Amino acid sequence: MTVYASTARFDAARALGEDELRKLAPSIFAVTAHESRSERFQPIPTIEVLRGLMKEGFMPVGARQSGSRDASKVDFTKHLIRLRKLDTEQKFRVGDTVCEILLKNANDGTSAYDLMAGLFRIRCLNSLVAQTGTIDAVKVRHSGDVQAKVIEGTYRVLGQAQEALAAPADWSGLRLNRDETAALAEAAHVLRFADNEGNVATPIEPRQLLTPRRFDDRADDLWTTFNVVQENVIRGGLRGVQRNPDGTRRRVTTREIGGIDQDVKLNKALWIVAQAMAGHRKAA
Repeated sequence: MTVYASTARFDAARALGEDELRKLAPSIFAVTAHESRSERFQPIPTIEVLRGLMKEGFMPVGARQSGSRDASKVDFTKHLIRLRKLDTEQKFRVGDTVCEILLKNANDGTSAYDLMAGLFRIRCLNSLVAQTGTIDAVKVRHSGDVQAKVIEGTYRVLGQAQEALAAPADWSGLRLNRDETAALAEAAHVLRFADNEGNVATPIEPRQLLTPRRFDDRADDLWTTFNVVQENVIRGGLRGVQRNPDGTRRRVTTREIGGIDQDVKLNKALWIVAQAMAGHRKAA
């Protein structure tokens, strides 16, 4: 299950307590490295970073961690936390976009400390990882003076994260023609289904990524189109018919993207594609 699902409601947003976080992602609380790491590996205690972010007003509203076949790594493995500034006086509406901070880390060697800006569109409860020229994504290796790098990088991202909120208003004013819409879908299709050599073998067609899941998303602007494509890529549920080697036909349905790394990687790549489309439209 994606980190953006059950805890992503904006009509009842609240901070998760440490007891809840421990149940959702116990590896958040690791303050040492897993025994498999060498002495050069410097652990970054996520809970200490999280408590510092909470003092700045960013509260955890979602968390998850990866599974591990090694039972000894359960308390050290990769995890992802969503943080948001909670304002009880602010009233969100369907269609609003809110900025969040996404924190990824692990103390078993499976992930660097990674802090990213994210956008959350209330209309469809889908989250985007914003990787832009103005939003710094901080990645810190578990070696050297990690604490200083984490502190410096964290405040840099926090100071610039709000700039990502310009995209919804900007892209909403960019109307796409049929060719541009098709190009966006085709790029997303390759990102989602291509193998390491770039070959795509799936009965799912690019045009299926452009099918809105709700009436309000029937629009031709870049922001709406991007969100439709992003949701179809991440949420899965697309259906097609595949022919087996023996000639028989088999129905297939795409799965929701559940892995933390694949989720983040796809969201970043889709954002970059949409950015390029925005630049193309402005230059035209």
